[in-house]
Amino acid sequence: METVDNIKDDEIDLALLKNLPLSFVKGNVFLPLRSHESKLLGAVADNRGIYALRDLARKMNLTPHPIEVREEIIIDAINRIYSQTSRVNEVMGDIKGEDLSMIATEFESPKDLLELTEEAPIIRLLNAMLMEAVKEKASDIHIEPYEKGVDVRFRVDGILNKVLTPPKIIHDALISRIKIIADLDIAEKRLPQDGRIKLLVGGKNIDIRVSIIPTALGERAVLRLLDRQAGVLSLEMLGLADAILYSMKSALSRQNGIILVTGPTGSGKTTTLYASLLKLNTEDRNIITVEDPVEYQLSGIGQMQVNPKIGLSFATGLRSILRQDPDVMMIGEIRDIETAEIAVHASLTGHLVLSTLHTNDAPSAVARLVDMGIEPFLVSSSLVCILAQRLVREICPYCKEAYTPTQQEIDYLELDRTPLHLYRGKGCDKCLNKGYLGRTGIYELLEVNSEIRSLIGERTDAQKITKFASEQGFKPMYKDGIDKIISGVTTIDEVLRVTHSHEITKTP
Repeated sequence: METVDNIKDDEIDLALLKNLPLSFVKGNVFLPLRSHESKLLGAVADNRGIYALRDLARKMNLTPHPIEVREEIIIDAINRIYSQTSRVNEVMGDIKGEDLSMIATEFESPKDLLELTEEAPIIRLLNAMLMEAVKEKASDIHIEPYEKGVDVRFRVDGILNKVLTPPKIIHDALISRIKIIADLDIAEKRLPQDGRIKLLVGGKNIDIRVSIIPTALGERAVLRLLDRQAGVLSLEMLGLADAILYSMKSALSRQNGIILVTGPTGSGKTTTLYASLLKLNTEDRNIITVEDPVEYQLSGIGQMQVNPKIGLSFATGLRSILRQDPDVMMIGEIRDIETAEIAVHASLTGHLVLSTLHTNDAPSAVARLVDMGIEPFLVSSSLVCILAQRLVREICPYCKEAYTPTQQEIDYLELDRTPLHLYRGKGCDKCLNKGYLGRTGIYELLEVNSEIRSLIGERTDAQKITKFASEQGFKPMYKDGIDKIISGVTTIDEVLRVTHSHEITKTP
């Protein structure tokens, strides 16, 4: 037999796979590639594949021509190709008017739901949506009902894009199917519900957090996708500037104190905390976390998930883990004064505490803690440093091109010298013609030294703290963004989008 080491997408005739179930090709570990001069070429790993290819060739009146390929390469190609053939729009095109009527009647009672076969159109539609979301590396799927239809949007690299507008008649069926696989109450449509789904999609273990809330026009669902195989990033992989990385590592080496990570929802705070825990995770440390929810399982670390239904809040969880003799504690979020007080007292009694806070920048975190009701002298005594962050899209490396900046762009960058060129993405197949592929962070780090402690103790506002820190070398977030623009990591548009910085946009 002929032997090859890889299978390229453009070598495969998708028409051959149209009527071949995924389970059949995976079970026999074979993949028909193309027909050529009365031969059917197919990748096989062993005898199972040879027999399956022979049977398929016989049905097509062709001669089988097996090509030997390693099993893992065939499985990878199958996952890749079948995800392409499961496009949402293709499934929607298959759903005819009579199918919609059938769906409407099938979903009238909860009993009928359990009798649906995997071939039901609504199940195929949801499966195709999940496959498409994984293929596009979407972090969230939004299903939003309106008066005359339903919008399905994917969040890719932080930006929402509409991918589908199915008819309103299938909305209830789609939400009910999500509830079934998330083990939620399908009869309850008046109250918000949260659930979890674990799936194998295209060979990847995907953990999906489901949130369903009632609205005036029907239930709205948001599915957050977490790729468990992607793993946790290290601090070095987050895009921290060298000075900030050094300061973060120095702060993490302390025995006690509070390290805060701040930013809005979806700015990567939890990823930064996990990267910090990865740095701290050694055999001689006892690390315990309280999270809502636990997003990634970290080996060697005790992780507790809050459960408000049974009275397990951040505060009650924190009180319990203090009796577990921890060296390092991670709190998913400081939401109230009770949690803040326990965190402060834990840091003052010899524990290193890591947590997040929702504020726009690093200095505002100080004012937020004081506003919560924590005494300024306790804040100043416990805080070690505050890292504020945002996520920006990275320029696609496959279609990156240099261009000469305009005078307006040069003014935005506030440079003494004119850069010869900046960079942008032209758009290609790899980035789905968006010009961006992947994300990185832009950061600012406020180290709480003795002078800033004095300012906090005097209840100084965030603006004065920022001004004083800037005189000592504090670098605002937008300046970190400018560095990444000049080095060709991201674009001016991206930095403006996430910072809305007055300093950057003062030139009209």
